[in-house]
Amino acid sequence: MKPTLTAGLKHSFSYTVPPNKTVPHIYDEAPELQTMPDVFATAFMIGLMEWTCVQLLAPHLDEGEGSLGVHVDVSHKAATPPGMTVTVEAECIELRGPRAKFRLRAHDGVDEIGAGIHDRFIVGWDRFKRGVAAKTAKVLEEAAL
Repeated sequence: MKPTLTAGLKHSFSYTVPPNKTVPHIYDEAPELQTMPDVFATAFMIGLMEWTCVQLLAPHLDEGEGSLGVHVDVSHKAATPPGMTVTVEAECIELRGPRAKFRLRAHDGVDEIGAGIHDRFIVGWDRFKRGVAAKTAKVLEEAAL
């Protein structure tokens, strides 16, 4: 990572909620979810928060680096119907080696819909992919036994 990655950096990102980011679309194969309200799903809100953090980090990473979410502690406080725009504000509040911690807030123009903390671990993609390949090979080897 570059020395420009420091605590205090801020980024915001706005996203208009489409119908396919509502609760019934988290798992289309889950009948229990199909009867739930068509409002912005917590799972997609967390994904939007992660996306905002990835955007914040991007200009501060070296070639071949990326980040992985490793901890999420957020609340989802209010329902947002499709068509509304959610804005996520992220602030990098701490760096510990390759681990970055963010304070997050999400607002839909009417209510604060979510807030909390998210940690991301900065990785080299080549090393990460080697680890995933080794795990896959181990699973395939055990399945063959």
